[in-house]
Amino acid sequence: MVRDIDRRKFLKSTGIAGVAGLAGCIGGGGDGGSGDGGDGGDGGSGDGGDGGGGDGGDGGSEMTETESGGGGMSGSVEGLVIIGYPQEGIQLFRDYYSQTDGSHPILIPDGLRDGNLPGQVGNAMENVTGTAPAAGGPNQQAFADLFQEQYGNAPGVFTSQSFDSAAIGILANAAAGENSGPAIRDQMRRIANPDGTTVGPQNFVEGVEMAANGENINYQGASSATNFDQNGDPASAAYAIWEFEGIDSTSTSTVETQNFAGANPNGAGPSADSGPGGSDREISLGILLPETGSLASTGAAMIQAARIPGMLVNENNPAGLSVNQQVEDTQTSPSAGVAAGESLVSAGVPYVCGTASSGVNVPFAQQVAIPNEIVGCSPSSTALSVTNLDDNDFIFRTAPSDRLQGRVMAQVMSERLGASTVSTLYVNNDYGQQLSERFTGVFEDSFDGEVMTQVAYNRNESSYSSVIETALSGGS
Repeated sequence: MVRDIDRRKFLKSTGIAGVAGLAGCIGGGGDGGSGDGGDGGDGGSGDGGDGGGGDGGDGGSEMTETESGGGGMSGSVEGLVIIGYPQEGIQLFRDYYSQTDGSHPILIPDGLRDGNLPGQVGNAMENVTGTAPAAGGPNQQAFADLFQEQYGNAPGVFTSQSFDSAAIGILANAAAGENSGPAIRDQMRRIANPDGTTVGPQNFVEGVEMAANGENINYQGASSATNFDQNGDPASAAYAIWEFEGIDSTSTSTVETQNFAGANPNGAGPSADSGPGGSDREISLGILLPETGSLASTGAAMIQAARIPGMLVNENNPAGLSVNQQVEDTQTSPSAGVAAGESLVSAGVPYVCGTASSGVNVPFAQQVAIPNEIVGCSPSSTALSVTNLDDNDFIFRTAPSDRLQGRVMAQVMSERLGASTVSTLYVNNDYGQQLSERFTGVFEDSFDGEVMTQVAYNRNESSYSSVIETALSGGS
């Protein structure tokens, strides 16, 4: 019996849809065409930004803070990079604006992209600029139309990546002809990378039937061309430069989009030569994304998007196929995410669209997906640590890695915001630390800038005044 498990009535959300990628600028004010090779073949929003953010555990302690009296706080620091999530961002920015005149150019990644933030902070945040994976796929509009038709509002952040993750999982399963993780893994690049008949959101149902019939297809997504490199990361991407719309708004606006492609934009890596396909059976799909916790507002629309491909199959039954979708809540927590993933394993799910944050994705991959040989494809986990997993090719992403976002942020800080000396304030987990270090390396090596200090902060603190003071004083 076909089941479409919908564990809650999801809230409608608004925003800009996100995408995926690797390195080497090919458009829009990029870095002169010089490729950034990617970490071992890597590329979003890292801990995507974490693609909406990651909830890795706070480990370790903050850097040594030095008090620097009163008004001399800013020292020689011209700008700030702040990496984190809205939950802590509210208090952090309140403290920043209470301590300064708010004139520093501040750069943030997609983890802090929440249009409600200025209203919650009580400041228009006009000195803040953001970067984020953008919806740059060849079939973005077709997806946006589907989402609008289904839910009555525009898609949100990382929804295009979520749709693509679920769609690719269904197509690979149809081509494999069985609910088997290893069999699906071997079909991932065959149905996503060239060559074959072009399939996208607009003809997804026909693509499922072609895959079930053993035909070669090339899925071209909403978020990107969805060509996987040897690490399972996207081989091309777009990034948005965005701003808040003001204290009375709940939206952000994109002011520029830059497109990037890796050394091999068509992707690379192991792939089956053919697919056995099959008809008249049920495809099993897991959706492991945050319904609750600090990423719930982002996760709601991501889940909505991930459910659309299965709904299309169940409405049309191509080749007699149906999809059993099982939604589980990560709660934006590593332990809860692992437990929810184990529930999917117990249910026999061979493919998981998820998780959202790298802080959850890494333990899920290591403790659940890899040992149980199920495919995981995250739509928003972007930490560099995901690329480097010893995963036997079971872990994929439709969001680009923070290796690229770190370069984009360094370029924006130098060329758009004009700062040459900065400090970074980062959430004390893999996402924050890795993105801070990547930004620092590129900013200093490629743009002749200087990072005065990198300051970690823990989540759920009542005040961030001391770490802000340390960052603004350049650690002196």
